[in-house]
Order: sequence, then C-alpha cells, then structure tokens
Amino acid sequence: MQIPAERLDQIAHRFAELEARMASGTLEGDEFVRASRDYSELEPVAKLSLQVKAMREEIAGLEDMLADPEMKAMAEEELGELREQLPLVERQLAIALLPRDAADSKPAMLEIRAGTGGDEAALFAGDLYRMYERFASDQGWKVEPVSMNASEVGGFKEIVANVRGADVFAKLKFESGVHRVQRVPETESGGRIHTSAATVAVLPEPDEVDIRIDPGDLKIDTYRASGAGGQHVNTTDSAIRITHEPSGLVVTCQDGRSQHKNREKAMQVLRARLFEKTRDEAQGAEAEARKAMVGSGDRSERIRTYNFPQGRVTDHRIGLTLHKLEDVLAGPGLNELVDALTAEDEGKRLAALNE
Repeated sequence: MQIPAERLDQIAHRFAELEARMASGTLEGDEFVRASRDYSELEPVAKLSLQVKAMREEIAGLEDMLADPEMKAMAEEELGELREQLPLVERQLAIALLPRDAADSKPAMLEIRAGTGGDEAALFAGDLYRMYERFASDQGWKVEPVSMNASEVGGFKEIVANVRGADVFAKLKFESGVHRVQRVPETESGGRIHTSAATVAVLPEPDEVDIRIDPGDLKIDTYRASGAGGQHVNTTDSAIRITHEPSGLVVTCQDGRSQHKNREKAMQVLRARLFEKTRDEAQGAEAEARKAMVGSGDRSERIRTYNFPQGRVTDHRIGLTLHKLEDVLAGPGLNELVDALTAEDEGKRLAALNE
C-alpha cells in the first residue's frame, strides 16, 4: 500500500509536537496522562514512517547512481534488496495506521457457558476456561473469577471471569462464538465420538466513565444462594439479582458470602454487558466496517472445532487447521490462532480501505 509522502510528513510533524510537549514539563494530571498515551501509541507509527521515508530516499539516490557505469552493479544489487523490503515495511505502516478499536487496550469480561451436550459440554467449558487461564498466564495477565456455576461432574455450566493486563480485549476479542468439541466421553463404553459445544463471549470491560448507570434504573433483589458453597452461603440472603429496567438486562451473582461483594461483582458484569450493547448498536450502524471484520462476533456463530481423536483444532472463519490440540489447550498454542485471526482481520480492513 503506497502511503503518500505528505502523510509521512504529517506523522513526523505530529510526533515532533508531542515530543516537545512531553519535554516541556508543563503538562500535569489528566493532560499529562493523555499526552503520554498519545505518545506511546504514535511512537511505533513514527518509527515506521521514518523508516519508509529513509528507504524511499535511499532508492531514489541509488537510481541516480545507475547512470554511473562504475557504480551501476553495486546500485542494482542494493536496489533489488530495498525494492523487495520497502513494500513489507509500507504494509507494516499501513496496518499501524488502521483505525484502532478504542476497546483494544481495555481489560475484558470472559463468559463461558456449556451448550449442547449435557455433562460433556460442562466438562468442555472447564477445558476452555483452563486454556484461557494458561494463555493469560503466558501473557502476564491476571484472571479473577467473578461468578461461576459448577457442574456436578466437573467443569462449569457457566463461568464469568475478569481478565486484566495489556491489550487483553485486542487479543481475545475474536474468541467470541460457539466452540465445538468432538471426543469420546469417559462414560462412553462403546468408544463413540460425541459432539458438544460451549459458548464463549469476550466483552471489553468499561471504565465507570464509559458507562454511567442511573441507580433509579435498577431493580435489585436479594435471595438465598443455592448449590455448593457451604452452610453459610445457603442460609443467608447473600445472592444478588440486578435488573437494568431500560435494557431488560438481568445479572445475578451468588458466589461470595458477602451481599456487598456479590452486588459489586454483578454491577461489574452489568457495566460490561451494557457497554457491549452500546458497541453492537454502533457497529450495526456501520455495516461496511462490520462486514470487514473476521467473523460476525455473534455468539451463535460456530467458530472453532476441537477434534480429540485426530488431535486437531480448526478455526472455521479463516480455514486454519492446527494439528496440535494439546498445545492449544495448554495455552501457548492458542497464540498461533490469535495471531492468525489478527492478521486476517488487518488484511481484510486494509483491503476494504483500498476498495
């Protein structure tokens, strides 16, 4: 993608302005925080821009040298290398200049629910949760369960967790959808392969300033928790149900012994779901931008199959199959899928810009 020289100059000028402001010592508080964020986001773009400009200037200088018989052979050799490298660096710069999703840098709420398949689906939901826990650990992120409904056979009927760290939503946002597993359950004496599924939703977690909730819009009910958790949990009205009446969203939390803690966690989930609803409405209005995305982001879309008998994982959106199921479920192998989905998304958005 050929980026105009004027655009390169604009980037250099903007970066020089930011550098001068940061060095002035006059910025304080929120102004300093905003300038620091802008600087850190623009710095890699500015470096690539300078590299592209330098390579173009070097190519122009070498082309002038072609007229000199003594320098021609050397110039042709160097020109060949530079002309091969320049489009790769220009593509890197074009990707860096793509509009960034404002939610990419946010932490995320990870929701996993057992789907079709009964007990086997709950066990698979547990496998997926552990996969994301291990992946998060490799990334240096922190995972904190917010609410869970454990299955009697192991795994989860539903689990919601908060994932915090650098660029969490950017890396996990393509994980939303239906994940399907094909394997022989331990209880299957005939060795038949069963298919079951779990649904994953990854929601960017907003700051309180992103989503303001009017307390008057909330209906809050308390009730006695049920299920595992000990005598105390089952004999006090610590469980919380919050209904956001304008949207109809309902959130429950009953994991903690403290009604206050459960209410805090339920509000955390409610803010994330309201933020997702707002984003979905905005993206729905931008049909073309939505069309360029990898997958629809719809939770009902089947996105990936984990086939145990053949030891493979297939992502249906990009047609990628990896014969390393154990490595993916262990966490590190998931990185290859995440990188491939990110690259496909960047490619589609670049293509959409060129249409």
